Amino acid sequence: MANLKERLFGAITYAEFAASAVAFVPVLGAINLAHRGDTTPRVTGRWLRKFGKATAQMSPLWNFSTEGEPPADIKTRPYIVVANHASMADPFLLCWLDWDMQWVAKEELFRPPVVGWLMKMSGDIALRRGSGDSVRAMFEECRQTLRGGLSVMIFPEGTRSRDGNVKPFKDGAFQLALEEQVPILPVAIAGTSNCTPPGSKWLGAATAISRVLTPIETAGKTIADLAEVRDAARAQIATAVPELEAKLAAQ
Repeated sequence: MANLKERLFGAITYAEFAASAVAFVPVLGAINLAHRGDTTPRVTGRWLRKFGKATAQMSPLWNFSTEGEPPADIKTRPYIVVANHASMADPFLLCWLDWDMQWVAKEELFRPPVVGWLMKMSGDIALRRGSGDSVRAMFEECRQTLRGGLSVMIFPEGTRSRDGNVKPFKDGAFQLALEEQVPILPVAIAGTSNCTPPGSKWLGAATAISRVLTPIETAGKTIADLAEVRDAARAQIATAVPELEAKLAAQ
């Protein structure tokens, strides 16, 4: 249960986010128009991440950071970035990562006014769960993005973990990495479940952190190696999450 101070700060955060989002629509619209000929939405996506980071920084409730060294070639070579998913605050935390990506997100996020407009103008990829046509379209757009030199961000659990444990990973991200022969970059997230406590409409005061882990090469591997690659990525994340949680608890 949020206390009075957290409710006040939560209301401020909601208001700040809404006002910032409305103000950013014409900005991203102009950027989208200026880059309408781009084959990959690198610039529009970059600006939406800047917006996400700035919005979270202005919140009186959240304190975000990231650690770990990304690959030296992350800005010139495409990766499939995978992370555990614990909260609606995860995308805000991942905006701290300092490279361009096109994100795969559930279709519902593209529907609401303002936020949905920003998602569409950024060039992110919508996925409708349970729809084979949507999955195939998502894969094709991801392939074009990777071939254009831009990384793709996917939550391989498919949905948020409700108990904080890292759920089994679905195959899609790893199948794509193997087919396109691009490396996988695991990222572990901790602390965001306290930003949006399960079952509560109130935002929570929280410190959260992400850690960039060791890339997994796929060059020379085939679909026969899918389980090995998938499980290696999950093992890194599942090991790092409790380490990060312990670090946050000690602060």
